[in-house]
Amino acid sequence: MAHLSITHLTKSFGSLAVLKDINIAIEDGEFLVLVGPSGCGKSTLLSIIAGLDAHTSGSITIDGHSVDGLEPKERDIAMVFQSYALYPAMTVEENIGFSLEMSGVPKAERRERVGKVADLLQIGHLLKRRPAQLSGGQRQRVAMGRALVRQPKIFLFDEPLSNLDAKLRVEMRTEIKKLHQRLGATIVYVTHDQIEAMTMATRIAVMKDGILQQFGTPEDIYDRPANVFVATFMGSPPMNLLRTRIIGDILTLTDADVTLPLPSSLGTSLPEGHEVLLGLRPEWLSLASTEKTASPVLNVHVEVIEPTGPDVFVALRSGEQEIMARLPTGSPVRIGEKAAFALDLSKAVLFDAASGLAL
Repeated sequence: MAHLSITHLTKSFGSLAVLKDINIAIEDGEFLVLVGPSGCGKSTLLSIIAGLDAHTSGSITIDGHSVDGLEPKERDIAMVFQSYALYPAMTVEENIGFSLEMSGVPKAERRERVGKVADLLQIGHLLKRRPAQLSGGQRQRVAMGRALVRQPKIFLFDEPLSNLDAKLRVEMRTEIKKLHQRLGATIVYVTHDQIEAMTMATRIAVMKDGILQQFGTPEDIYDRPANVFVATFMGSPPMNLLRTRIIGDILTLTDADVTLPLPSSLGTSLPEGHEVLLGLRPEWLSLASTEKTASPVLNVHVEVIEPTGPDVFVALRSGEQEIMARLPTGSPVRIGEKAAFALDLSKAVLFDAASGLAL
């Protein structure tokens, strides 16, 4: 496998810049997920890594060697597409082994390598079928097999699960992660689904409008978002952002007659009265017990309850502020009633209200 480095990479179409000074580096065997909303530039970046598109400036290196200007076949990468791109007239065995045949690999070796990959993906019983005889999940496994059999330095996945139903997406997500663990492969994976990003990646690159918003581990992205966009894009439900002002060592909620202590971990040098956003994940709120608690308590109105099975999402209101809480199923809350919620401020994040950047 290989390590990948992207340095000061830009891509423009005339005066339109679609990628702006992208800097990413991953080590051998890492699983990088490029995530962001539609149109953020993630698929364009993947195409540039693959050599299917040219960048305007910057550089890409694989194992320390520049691949700028090299054709896709010269980069030793393999790509799995969203649309599977299987040859309908070929069997599964022929689809998987086609690239080996084009490279002049002897028939006996082709069969051996195709067989090993088919066993790895648990599709050995499908080798004589054609794509039309396969389910969506089986076709995706064949597309993965076609990439695996080449034994490339880097695997590129372009939203490979977006055509599958919800249940199959979860199953294939697990299978791809297992595959990565078995092979120790270097993978770059594009998705707009933040759940896929959080569950599969060793590193995540969050993108918006062609700009890299944050690059880090899933834990970094979730617990220490770099700005308001990352905070609200990553996580379901998204992070709560409470409008507050700093008054000494107190946070005063802007639209509610409520004050909260400013944790020492969030101490800033901002001037008195500066408006900030207090970031709290929904699971950092819990029903306050009848006994005295050391955590600050917020009294709110319960507006909506959304059961999800193991959890229940509760939409709350404090003045003009809307807040989401994530509670265990069976929690004693009722729509229309008032409830007291304890706030765990140990992981809370402060953002500048004007710039949206974490403080």
